[in-house]
Amino acid sequence: MSGARSALAHNYHPLPVEIASGEGAWVTDTSGRRYLDLLAAYSAVNFGHRNAELVAAAKAQLDRVTLVSRAFENDQLEPFAAELVALCGKEMVLPMNTGAEAVESGIKVARAWGYRVKGVPHDQATILVASGNFHGRTTTIVSFSDDPSARDDFGPYTPGFRMVPYGSAEAIAEAIDDTIVAVLLEPVQGEAGIIVPPDDYLPTVRRLCDEHRVLLIADEIQSGLGRVGATFACDLVGVVPDLYLLGKALGGGIVPVSAVVGDRDVLGVLRPGEHGSTFGGNPLAAAVGRAVVRMLATGEPQRRARELGAVLERRLTALVGHGVTAVRVRGLWAGVDVDPAVGTARQVCERMMAGGVLAKDTHGQTVRLAPPIVISEADLEHAVDVLEHALVPAAVPTT
Repeated sequence: MSGARSALAHNYHPLPVEIASGEGAWVTDTSGRRYLDLLAAYSAVNFGHRNAELVAAAKAQLDRVTLVSRAFENDQLEPFAAELVALCGKEMVLPMNTGAEAVESGIKVARAWGYRVKGVPHDQATILVASGNFHGRTTTIVSFSDDPSARDDFGPYTPGFRMVPYGSAEAIAEAIDDTIVAVLLEPVQGEAGIIVPPDDYLPTVRRLCDEHRVLLIADEIQSGLGRVGATFACDLVGVVPDLYLLGKALGGGIVPVSAVVGDRDVLGVLRPGEHGSTFGGNPLAAAVGRAVVRMLATGEPQRRARELGAVLERRLTALVGHGVTAVRVRGLWAGVDVDPAVGTARQVCERMMAGGVLAKDTHGQTVRLAPPIVISEADLEHAVDVLEHALVPAAVPTT
């Protein structure tokens, strides 16, 4: 386990548990103790640890070919793209690796579209973003973050972004001018603590984008692919963005896979040589991505997240006023605000760990819950029982 003399850079502050194996919603540490995983690698493990169907797809591809780069075609990439656009109701895919790469790619596409299609003057393209956002940690992305831990001491910052309050369509309407090429939003803000905007927010933003000829870019890297009880969080309010940014669960927790998905009149602005990635669209990633899309095409993960999400919301709502000040739930994804009298969210997560359940804090007082969608209802109920006990410092269950 990493410690004071670890060779690792200190860019994470993990809970003191060292995972050695996992299956479904459970993981086992190096001492043999089992824990329920209520984080699912920030939604990357939506379908469970070592999902049999996904592992089989990866193993089959490992015996064939894993990387040829985009200098050549491979027999998995075109089928992956076709199946993914069918799932999304779009026409074209730009495959990448990580979520941050998908965001960076979406920014480049929006700027190119602004210059080549909308006619924005050179180097004046501006993208509207929301306060409290989290889209990754590359230099450009932290340039439009308002989180000091992500931004401070990493300047100079990339220009071309304008921030407005999250959840306010009126602020977006006031900020749009002739230089705006896109509005980049998380339909539900994950890192901020599962912040859910008003129901009319995204539909109004969609209308404003249409009226002003502006792209709507939905960062569904955490919220998409089944987590919220629908394929996309945008589906919950009947909105279709111009570009979906996807990642995390698209790789099934096995390999990094991300994508920008949109129609030809937007993604088609890219020309050969203008953007790329050695590993983006590699055969192994595409094979796993195809298996993920096949699972989602059945609708079963979405249904399960919706039904278990109702259980989660019922149980968490009952905790308000009992060590919890507020909860926000979308499908099998929740933010739980801890009463400071109970302690910090980190302390609550440490107590949960002592009770055999793993979760993660964010922004001081919020515990994030995002269990694998394959979790059983009994295990989910047990996990909330452990959380309830963890809200009372002297009553920590052991397993």
